[in-house]
Amino acid sequence: MKRPGRTVSTKPIPLEIEKLVYGGAGLARSEGVTYFVPFVLAGETIQARPLERKKNFVRAAVAEIERPAPGRVAAPCPYFTVCGGCQYQHIGYEGQLEAKREILRETLGRLGGVNWDGPIPVHASPPFGYRNRAQWKVRPAKNAAGETASGPLALGYFRAGSNNFCAVDQCALLAPPLAEALGALRAKLGSGRWPATMREIEVFAEPEASLLVNVSFPTLPDAPRRVAGRLREALPSVRSVLLRETAGERMELDGPGYLDYAVGPARYRVGHMSFFQVNRFLLEEMSRTVTEGLAGGLALDLYAGVGLFSVPLGSRFERVVAVEADPAAARDLELNLKAAGVAGQAVNAEAGTFLESSKEQPDLVILDPPRAGVQPEVLQSVVRLKPRQITYVSCDPATLARDLKEFSAAGYRISALDLFDVFPQTFHIETLVQLTPEP
Repeated sequence: MKRPGRTVSTKPIPLEIEKLVYGGAGLARSEGVTYFVPFVLAGETIQARPLERKKNFVRAAVAEIERPAPGRVAAPCPYFTVCGGCQYQHIGYEGQLEAKREILRETLGRLGGVNWDGPIPVHASPPFGYRNRAQWKVRPAKNAAGETASGPLALGYFRAGSNNFCAVDQCALLAPPLAEALGALRAKLGSGRWPATMREIEVFAEPEASLLVNVSFPTLPDAPRRVAGRLREALPSVRSVLLRETAGERMELDGPGYLDYAVGPARYRVGHMSFFQVNRFLLEEMSRTVTEGLAGGLALDLYAGVGLFSVPLGSRFERVVAVEADPAAARDLELNLKAAGVAGQAVNAEAGTFLESSKEQPDLVILDPPRAGVQPEVLQSVVRLKPRQITYVSCDPATLARDLKEFSAAGYRISALDLFDVFPQTFHIETLVQLTPEP
């Protein structure tokens, strides 16, 4: 059982913030105690209110900013610091990018012993309006007195650091089709004609504004087609609706089950349950940076998703073998490779399982794992195959540092390291690392 942190005196104490750390907080030290405080900048002097004492540190909140840093800006979102979606809206965008670059460099060195002193090119995004996917929690609306109302439902996100609901009427991160969808759904959900058991609405938008909608319930409501019809009335651009149970396997599909997403000259089928990168501005640049200048006989794309990298690799390699564990994404992957005329195959399997029987030396291995990083057995199998190049796309600097340490011990060195700011206004960092064998 997880033990709660010990409570501490809430009397404000003066702190000077030394630096920002991964996770969104600032680090400060006072009288031998380490403090982590969100919504601050390096160099600021603050009064902090301690909240919770852990074994080696104290979590605190800002009580007062006594001396703000020059990079501090006014957050454009009225829900900032309440909604848990953003951590950096108080920092100018150039400051966010520099902070992320330094956090990445420091994390790789501290956790992985990877002391990269080379350049880290930063691929910036427009700081707002970038998300092509949104997940909105659905909860009963509250009246002006804060009491739960009967009938109407509200859309929102979880509050920072909790599972408490924060209703919103806007979100600055959303692409225009999603911002419009948020407004339209809010207006319709306020009518009280919707199932009270609705828990989440997820909307995915492609560049021409067609929408894919997932709606979650503990159990499917009566007349699910009626719910799908109301969603189509609220959102005329909807191409397909999937109603699904969170506690079971029942689903109800209304529509073809996918939409087509263009990334440069390539087009991708993306189904309701398939992962796809959320920053609409950086998709083409990321795909190009991962694949440009590469050529050879065999490319292995592990954790391939729907084929964002596999499809362009098809014109550069004689064969592409793309491996994806999720059955829904693997189906999209297979169809995308076929539509693009890629020579090779899509494999629906765990990467480790596939690699157990793989013996041919690849010219390239692409790794794009989830936040937990590359599983040890996958890493060992990749090293066994001795690829001529490894391209690692990471969404977590800590697990990247761990894995790079292992690749370094196996004789691979970093030849290039790029940072993609896929999630502006947040602490998240997407990293592209090119690895080649030691000469």
